[in-house]
Amino acid sequence: MFLPETVKINDANHLEMAGVDLVETAKQHETPLYVYNEELIRRKCRAYREALSKAYPAFEVAYAGKAFLNMAMCRLLEQEGLSLDVVSGGELYLAGQAGFPMERVYFHGNNKSLAEMAMALEMGVGRIVVDNLAELEQLEKEARRQRKSISVLLRVKPGVSGHTHRHIQTGQVDSKFGLDIESGQVLAAVKRCLKAPCLDLRGLHCHIGSQILDPAPFCRAAEIMVTLLQAVRRETGAALPELNLGGGLGISYTREDRCPGAGEFVQELAEAVRAKAREHELPLPKLILEPGRSIVGEAGITLYTIGTIKEVPGVRRYIAVDGGMTDNLRAALYGARYEAVLANRVNDEPLETVTVAGKACESGDILIRDIALPAARAGDILAVFNTGAYHYSMFSHYNRHLRPAVVFLRRGRAELVSRRETLADLARLERVPPHLERAQLNGKALIARRGGLS
Repeated sequence: MFLPETVKINDANHLEMAGVDLVETAKQHETPLYVYNEELIRRKCRAYREALSKAYPAFEVAYAGKAFLNMAMCRLLEQEGLSLDVVSGGELYLAGQAGFPMERVYFHGNNKSLAEMAMALEMGVGRIVVDNLAELEQLEKEARRQRKSISVLLRVKPGVSGHTHRHIQTGQVDSKFGLDIESGQVLAAVKRCLKAPCLDLRGLHCHIGSQILDPAPFCRAAEIMVTLLQAVRRETGAALPELNLGGGLGISYTREDRCPGAGEFVQELAEAVRAKAREHELPLPKLILEPGRSIVGEAGITLYTIGTIKEVPGVRRYIAVDGGMTDNLRAALYGARYEAVLANRVNDEPLETVTVAGKACESGDILIRDIALPAARAGDILAVFNTGAYHYSMFSHYNRHLRPAVVFLRRGRAELVSRRETLADLARLERVPPHLERAQLNGKALIARRGGLS
């Protein structure tokens, strides 16, 4: 049986996290339910800051909001001294509603709308990470219109692919993200920024992918980016003061995964930057990292209630839960693997191998294939581990399922931080136009009006 270090089994044979009985929490808040260990999130934030403070002179940690974001998370990040990376007007608005300091916000995205750029300028974000030359032109126009100066980073494709699923590789040349080095796009963008009084070019940015378990590709990307900083200085005379190497460090989803901690990762990455800067006799730039999954992934557990149990004789035994691909798209999208236990009977002996199916109307809605569990019964609570990143944020309303609630656990208390959607929420944004309003005629009268049946 796989159990993360953050949980334990209490005297009732129930799963417990942060002093909270997860079976009782599931009863109180219903399932599916996302639960987070708040103290673990805080420890992960501090681990990055402490590791960087020992390894590098000037740094910033900007949490990648796309991994998981709500207003409570924004407040937690502010308290822990982290900055925030957002990728949409929605994430930016949420950060503003939470009162997050806008000067600590990095605004990303490969296709920012004019409205989003205008919103970012109006709200006073700290950095806009420019993805392409067309966006740079639009941003310059909007900054002139608002008579504002904006600090920018240029997103670069370093030509490095992390060893991860192809859908979450982002640093290769053939990517929808960023400016290409070899074709001259990066230098063209640098020169345009340097000529524009309203654009304050602070540095370069890259991101090579997500759920990467080996520091080596990050270090290769760092060396390429520092060399590019030197090329920019040689070509333009500008010594750009910031280098943002993005995020992407993975977590251990299963017992087979081996992943470095923040300390080991930061030490290797910082040394790669320092060594290449020495080689080029380049002043050390401020180093910015954007971890997301590695801060919240292991802090989250999703709780489900088991419903139908179905035997396909000689083939497979299915247990179906009250969620699935709508609240965890990663399994269907990436073939992601997970560990799980019955939260209400953790120590019971595993007696059967089952496949955990979701309730969406898709054959691919399978959360876990072939996991050993105690003999499952309808009403049991299934706890799926390490679901803190890219689960709540990737929720889908497919089949009109309701978004689950989110609860933060801390020192024996469970605090609701995002309420469960209701059926009324589904209809709240709907509108029926006048010509589709309920007909006043009954069915027979309508048939008669239309000339009868043919």
